[in-house]
Amino acid sequence: MIDTIQAALEAVSGVIWGPWLLIPLLLGTGLYLTIRLGGLQFVRLGAALRLGIFRRKDPDAEGDISQFQALTTALAATVGTGNVVGVATALAIGGPGALFWMWITGLLGMASKYSEAFLGVRFRTTDSAGERNGGPQQYLERGIRNWFGKTLAVAFTLFTIFACFGIGNLTQGNSVSANLERSFSVPTWVTGIVLTVVALIVLVGGIKSIGRVTAGLVPIMIVLYVVAALYILLVNVGDIPAALGMIFHDAFTGSAAAGGFAGSVIIIAIQFGVARGIFSNESGMGSAAIAAAAARTSHPVRQGLVSMTQTFIDTIIVVTMTGLVIVTTGAYSFTGSDGEQLDASLMTGEAFTQGLPGEWGHWIVTIGLVLFAFSTILGWSYYGERAVEKLLGRRSVMPFRVLFALVVFVGCTTELGVVWAFSDVMNGLMALPNLIGLLVLSGLVARETRAYLRHDPKLTATQAEIETFMADDPGWQEWRRTEKAGRDAKLP
Repeated sequence: MIDTIQAALEAVSGVIWGPWLLIPLLLGTGLYLTIRLGGLQFVRLGAALRLGIFRRKDPDAEGDISQFQALTTALAATVGTGNVVGVATALAIGGPGALFWMWITGLLGMASKYSEAFLGVRFRTTDSAGERNGGPQQYLERGIRNWFGKTLAVAFTLFTIFACFGIGNLTQGNSVSANLERSFSVPTWVTGIVLTVVALIVLVGGIKSIGRVTAGLVPIMIVLYVVAALYILLVNVGDIPAALGMIFHDAFTGSAAAGGFAGSVIIIAIQFGVARGIFSNESGMGSAAIAAAAARTSHPVRQGLVSMTQTFIDTIIVVTMTGLVIVTTGAYSFTGSDGEQLDASLMTGEAFTQGLPGEWGHWIVTIGLVLFAFSTILGWSYYGERAVEKLLGRRSVMPFRVLFALVVFVGCTTELGVVWAFSDVMNGLMALPNLIGLLVLSGLVARETRAYLRHDPKLTATQAEIETFMADDPGWQEWRRTEKAGRDAKLP
């Protein structure tokens, strides 16, 4: 019975993530938004990185957490197993050329990530607890003001609730317990208890608690992983030009992918590069907009640009490090004791073990996976919380937080083959209503983005200056009315 369900889910996933539905919609939406926004992800990246990572906050702005904490909360949810195992899977099946298509997905996805984060702040509301509430479940309904927008919002909300327990909880807990058992012989039930208790402590505190933890945890885990990867690349620096040549060559020939004729393996490289790229950075899924909506920011454009850097860090930095380490060490072509290609779940670990002295590579990948997976649990808990609140109201939030933490134990102690397939389906279904909404609302995004950046291209304006130069803008006036209503609702 379980095998039948899993096979059915995998068939549905194959259609959703296949070359005729979600992949062209994701790439097409990213390309369309890139054109409408004038290549914003390229020309404003430096200013966005300075604001989000170095300045970290907008003085005098309103919201629940800083811009940096909103960024790290979104990064916590995306920098996970997709950056380690997902990259290996893409390279194992699609060959080194798949990494090129992951880059393309990331670069175009930055425009999608900007747009959804912009809309998350632009149409956010304030709930009965005085916290900001935004994301596709809000902007699809409030931005597209008819039955169609409401339908998209309800669909996104339902799919998000299912997805948060799958890819954001059960599968992550399973990854942590399996790696600790394999590497350090820690019983899965011990991992389950510890992870559940720690998650419960953090989650009960809500977004402010999550923001503080991710702001401390995420930079450490990314730096640790990237430094280890850079060491391997420096040791193998002579192999990098050949690796890059292979990546670009195979992206259009597919010659390194196993089996099939030339055209088919090129399609495979594209399909797995795009699918694993989206799995890693979540651009177009709408999830990061939920975290962005909680940020203290002076204008939706500013937080949109900060959130956009999440995709850059996730894909262009972390995914690239993983991919280059696998290609330069030749791990994508390693074989096991049975003579078959090494399983993708072991490939990145083997690449780091080959590249680092002693057992350091194995330990770093294991510790990295544990930290990545736990941070993903924290990020996705907030996404699920906001979706549940949309459907059931504020009183449902605390029971959801407790339930979400308890489900972590189930993930740590249970085999989850069918859940992985279910998660892929739910992730794809989440993206569909959001991408449609981004296309419908693209005119508003482009118009209001141009209106702001005409006055503040370097993102250095103060709150008072923004109030002055945006005073006559209708979009700004509407947003400020909503912000004022939320501020007044928080007053005793």
